[in-house]
Parts: sequence; structure tokens; C-alpha cells
Amino acid sequence: MEKEEITEGRSNTVQKVVQEADTSIHYGSGKLEKLFATPSLVALMIKASVDLIDPTLPDGFISVGKSSQVIHDEPTMLGETVSVTVKVVEKEGDRIVLEMTAYDEAGVIGRGSHERHIVNRMSLFKAVKKRVGQLESKDF
Repeated sequence: MEKEEITEGRSNTVQKVVQEADTSIHYGSGKLEKLFATPSLVALMIKASVDLIDPTLPDGFISVGKSSQVIHDEPTMLGETVSVTVKVVEKEGDRIVLEMTAYDEAGVIGRGSHERHIVNRMSLFKAVKKRVGQLESKDF
């Protein structure tokens, strides 16, 4: 089976029922124990993006996040379902920009954008190893 190419307009939707671990209390907002946390929304946006991009890549390549911008406008309660749709709006070389819209049962809860880059996994980890080696010689 040949892998599909990532092109502008291609989209993916993921859904998640808000669990206790997804609530704001787990991210430092002690007064919001029953509300869906913004970091959980960002994580769902990243998952939708990775699920869209990475299966299309050749062996040995992955996508990595470079930046995200998220506006979380409306609250979602524990137990509700959140859906996130990401759509490729720009692809230039190894750079992919996606727009995101998030919904719960009542309507739109947030919007944003996410930039990912396609990298060689082995090269990435060689760079990480080199960087860690630089830290080993530091006297903190």
C-alpha cells in the first residue's frame, strides 16, 4: 500500500472524553477541578496532527512540533467529548502548518495553529546525544 502525500486541505479529526487527568487541577489550576485544561487541548491538537502526518512519512522519518498558538475560548466539563480537527493550510518542504478547531457538544471551544517539521529520527537523536554531551562537561 502506497503512503498518501500530505497536501494542503488534508485534515484529521480526533475525539476524547474529558477524564480527570485532562482537567485544569492537574495543571496547577486548583479551583478548576472539573474543567478541560488548555494543555490537554494542545495535546489533543498535537495528537491529531501527528496522526495525520506521521503515517504518510517514509521509514525513519517523524514530524516534530516547532510552535503552537491556541485560543481556548469556552469551558468543557469533565465527561464531555472534545473533538479536534486539524487541517493542513501550508506545506513547504519539510515545514507543515496546520489550523485547528476544537468542539464539544455545545459548539466551538477553541482555535489555533500548529507548525511541524519532518525530520530524520536518527539524525534528531544524534543531535540530542551531542547536546547532552555538551551538558556533561558543564559545572553547574
